[in-house]
Amino acid sequence: MTEGLPSNWRMKHRTVHLLQKYLLNPPIKLALAMGLPLPGYALLETTGRNSGKPRRTPVGDGRIANQFWLVAEHGRKAGYVLNIERHPRVRLRLRDGVRSRWHHGTAHLLADDDPLERQRWLASHIPGSSRNARTVRLFGTQLLTVRIDLDGERKIG
Repeated sequence: MTEGLPSNWRMKHRTVHLLQKYLLNPPIKLALAMGLPLPGYALLETTGRNSGKPRRTPVGDGRIANQFWLVAEHGRKAGYVLNIERHPRVRLRLRDGVRSRWHHGTAHLLADDDPLERQRWLASHIPGSSRNARTVRLFGTQLLTVRIDLDGERKIG
């Protein structure tokens, strides 16, 4: 999973992956799955590339109109990105006032997009997203922009 990364990045990826999987993500994932609206977070559901089962991952809230943007910390090494490559149809549990609800969409991996510039752009459109951007840069090893086009959402512009 971490082949091709410099050894210090492999260690960073391994450490961050274990921290997120066992310590940081479980309480956030549980709260979001229960429908609790956590400001600044969304729950991304992909289809497992091998199992075909739903896989859920907390991500920073990147909704702007009929699109959802995120920067994957570990790029194509992230499990949810590998799942998207195989099955681009996803669901997002997004905050809707004091509640949250599921939205369907199609994910696109944008290898040619500048993820740091995308984070700056998101920070100018979504209050509080700069905190998530700092965390992604701190923990990240190979940043990759992901855009999700939401189904049936109203178009702006």
